[in-house]
Amino acid sequence: MPEPVAGPGAITDVQGVKVGHFTDGRRPTGCTVIMTEEGAVGGVDVRGAAPGTRETDLLNPTNLVDKVHAVLLSGGSAFGLDAATGVVRYLEERKIGYNTGVAHVPIVPAAILFDLGVGDASIRPDAAAGYKACEAASGNRPAEGNAGAGAGATVGKLYGGKRAMKAGIGTASIKIAGLTVGAIVAVNAVGDIVDPLTGRPIAGARTEDGKQLLNTRQAILRGQLPASMLAGTATTIGVIATDAVLTKAQAQKIAQMAHDGLARSINPIHTMFDGDTIFALGTGKSGKTGNPNLLGILAAEVMAIAVVRAARAATGIAGYPAAADL
Repeated sequence: MPEPVAGPGAITDVQGVKVGHFTDGRRPTGCTVIMTEEGAVGGVDVRGAAPGTRETDLLNPTNLVDKVHAVLLSGGSAFGLDAATGVVRYLEERKIGYNTGVAHVPIVPAAILFDLGVGDASIRPDAAAGYKACEAASGNRPAEGNAGAGAGATVGKLYGGKRAMKAGIGTASIKIAGLTVGAIVAVNAVGDIVDPLTGRPIAGARTEDGKQLLNTRQAILRGQLPASMLAGTATTIGVIATDAVLTKAQAQKIAQMAHDGLARSINPIHTMFDGDTIFALGTGKSGKTGNPNLLGILAAEVMAIAVVRAARAATGIAGYPAAADL
């Protein structure tokens, strides 16, 4: 049996998927659109306790609409959901959407992360930003690190923002059994980013002098408890895509299993301060009906790889060093 192709890859390796970033140069923030203009079966799973989302209820397998035309990931906390309006406008202008007979209604689920603590909080992605992300969308490998929804992303905030580090957005893909599974994720977690291969943190909370990684897990086990923190100031959001033919129920299960990839690469995860959300998309372009168990296993693997890439590709900004800086 041939070995699976598991290199860095990108979610755009999945046929039928385009990605576009908008990065706001006025402060570190932005948004990322994952476009499936021909429609993709969608699912979602929300695990964090402080989510900010749009159009997730319609992805329930019991509900009517089964295809989505784009997914938006955005910074800016709840304000950033406005960027989805620009995505809808872009698609409507091209008559892409659910045909109601009187109009094509683009289906654009979205999720946001909290990055308002980095720079001027009054600057956040809006409808114009979402539109520009669509204009930039292509099938090329998207930028990683300080780009799009990951522009203002930070990690390791359990011991306060002054000891946090810069993270960003990462992507990866795996090809096996004639199918491709890709992931893209904006990592803005309370916890540390951990390399699953070694179990060691590569970005996260720093020691009080700021020169080394604290290792949040070990610190807590030592009894070094963090100070209280304002809920809803983090969140990791991402998308899994595959070219397999999926049902909505299968897409939802794959999104659920993909959270295992977050659990392997972020510690702690799914806290009261995070709104961790993962979407799953099936473009069906391979023409093959994939086994949802296999696809879920691959989704978790590729999501973990993408999280690590988000840390390694990030560039430090004022007050927030990146993994390479330590």
